[in-house]
Amino acid sequence: MLKDASTSVAGLRLSFIDSLSSLAADDWDTLFEGYSPFVRYAYLAALERYGCVGSETGWRPFHLIATDDTGQLVGAVPLYLKAHSYGEFVFDFGWADASRRLGEPYYPKLLNAIPFTPSVGPRIGAVSAAVRTVLVDTLKQQLNELGVSSVHGLFAADTDASAFADSGWLQRTDLQFQWFNQGDTDFAGFVSRLAGDKRKKILRERRRVAEAGIHFECRPGDALSESEWMSVYALYANTYEERGQAPYLTPEFLLDYGGTAGTPMRVILAYEGPRLVAAALTLQSGDTLYGRHWGAADHYHSLHFECCYYQGIELCLRQGLQRYDAGTQGEHKLARGFTPVVTRSFHLLRNPRLHSAVEDFLMRERQLVEARRRELMQHSPYRQLTPL
Repeated sequence: MLKDASTSVAGLRLSFIDSLSSLAADDWDTLFEGYSPFVRYAYLAALERYGCVGSETGWRPFHLIATDDTGQLVGAVPLYLKAHSYGEFVFDFGWADASRRLGEPYYPKLLNAIPFTPSVGPRIGAVSAAVRTVLVDTLKQQLNELGVSSVHGLFAADTDASAFADSGWLQRTDLQFQWFNQGDTDFAGFVSRLAGDKRKKILRERRRVAEAGIHFECRPGDALSESEWMSVYALYANTYEERGQAPYLTPEFLLDYGGTAGTPMRVILAYEGPRLVAAALTLQSGDTLYGRHWGAADHYHSLHFECCYYQGIELCLRQGLQRYDAGTQGEHKLARGFTPVVTRSFHLLRNPRLHSAVEDFLMRERQLVEARRRELMQHSPYRQLTPL
């Protein structure tokens, strides 16, 4: 039986809340100062407000907060009680099956993550290292109290990763592919540094899109009209429907969060003549561009690469951004100028047998991931210059 947990630890009041609406945006954001737009109050609260998360979607908000003796918010952990493992991008379906075979339900589980967002960022908001430690330890202690099978922290940034590791959580690693600005001022400069076969491949893909009569615009979300946003949503939803899935985001979310003045959302629009045929949703924050979702009306050769990769790189070059996080997986990105980056997640499982089996599996998996990273780094898409 799930139950709320409120307790006092080391002078802190700890409790779980089912909505961010009871908190002030500034109080939450102060705890998560940094580069990631996804952990900001505006993003997470809009997901709640417009039905992207909730009991109906299998993402029930269950955030952990800590207040001091004056009632001031001093710590926060975005948490969700999950009824499934979809939309996480750290795959534990095998663990769920093993739990079932042990005669124990795997769901609900407790997830410290940003919904549908495989981007590294802060996962524990705290005014001090001591508060962060209390929050991480509290999650560990509540594993039995809450009646969940497990607790997971996904895509943790360095500071939080250290706190999880120090508390004895199991570490899992994986690879993403990201683009880094190496001082180029335009796309021609970027591709000139690539090996000949990679450069030719990219230019050929771009030429095919251009020969199809497709041109592009990149606009801030608040520069789109309501009807334009609805067209973008239709493209996004169509891509999910083609795979037999329901889209994660709702049109109301895009209209509000994407259309609000000053939004970090940047929309890459692909037109065939006057007709909008594809769109990619990205967010710009600090020195980084985050590629998140895309959709298309038809299948055009190389359009996905152009809309989701090359247009994003061009935006980074125009804006002087240093990094393009275009999402998880995809070794095909290596040939297009992206390089492998290690991501980390952390896990605790209540059943001792399952926890031990997962620990053994993760030790071997980390070795394979590191070996794969080393192998990929030996196949850099960039030209190897001969020293003078």
